[in-house]
Amino acid sequence: MTRTPSHDGAPRDIEALIEIMARLPGLGPRSARRAVLHLIDRRGTLMAPLAATMAKVAETARACFNCGNISTADLCPICADEARAQGQICVVEDVADLWAMERGGAFAGRYHVLGGTLSALDDIGPEDLHIPRLVDRIAGEHVREVILALNATVDGQTTAHYIADALEGTGVSVTSLAQGVPIGGELDYLDDGTISAALKARKAL
Repeated sequence: MTRTPSHDGAPRDIEALIEIMARLPGLGPRSARRAVLHLIDRRGTLMAPLAATMAKVAETARACFNCGNISTADLCPICADEARAQGQICVVEDVADLWAMERGGAFAGRYHVLGGTLSALDDIGPEDLHIPRLVDRIAGEHVREVILALNATVDGQTTAHYIADALEGTGVSVTSLAQGVPIGGELDYLDDGTISAALKARKAL
């Protein structure tokens, strides 16, 4: 049976793939269409391995139950590494920020992914973030310092101050990234050197 083509000439199955690709960050309909055509042209060397890898990741990927990093096991490699139990936890907004910090190679402790920031506009309160889990980790992992590596946005800084207040009285030192992170900047878009400089120049809150 001949498949009915879509409105732009592509078969419906391919058009469905284009529509899914267009939902990805940074891709619109035109970019998605070019990407799909590129994949089809290289289906043996690129599309088939990509499909197999995506299916495997879809089955095995999960959030680390300790820090929230993406892993293929209950405990991510960073949390499982005893050498990184140095009494420091770096708090980040999302997994992309954690990976950005790791690329810089300047931090040898562990992480905590909040899963977002406080936002009155988006109705995101403390109960929607992983702040209670962070408080639980303070005693359990003998934490000495919590580094707040949150984006330099209004919501990011509001969240940082909320966490600093929540940890007051726990005895841990609460610091934040300092110079090198511009106002309005997001960690995932900064170069490794900038992140490293900001980490080394962190300040107390």
